[in-house]
Amino acid sequence: MKLQMHSIHFDADQKLIDFIQKKADKLDTYFDQIIDGEVFLRLDKNDNNANKIVEIKLNVPGKQFFAKNQADSFEAASDDAIEGLRRQIKKYKEKVVLAKQ
Repeated sequence: MKLQMHSIHFDADQKLIDFIQKKADKLDTYFDQIIDGEVFLRLDKNDNNANKIVEIKLNVPGKQFFAKNQADSFEAASDDAIEGLRRQIKKYKEKVVLAKQ
């Protein structure tokens, strides 16, 4: 799956980009019709520790999935966001399968 990475107001490390791509590629095992996606990495200006925000949009035929998460690290935030997308995809796939029956 092709993901476009956007790091807002900073330069993301290649290791972070590869980590997110690898995690997101696992979503193909749940639904093989994912076209592409976008990932937005942001730094929140709050003083608290959980200031890293990850937003992920995935495009499938006729629908778009979105997840946003905030955590202490981009890795943790992307893990949680991808887990949220996984749940959305599984729910959507079950609905599509039931509609075809």
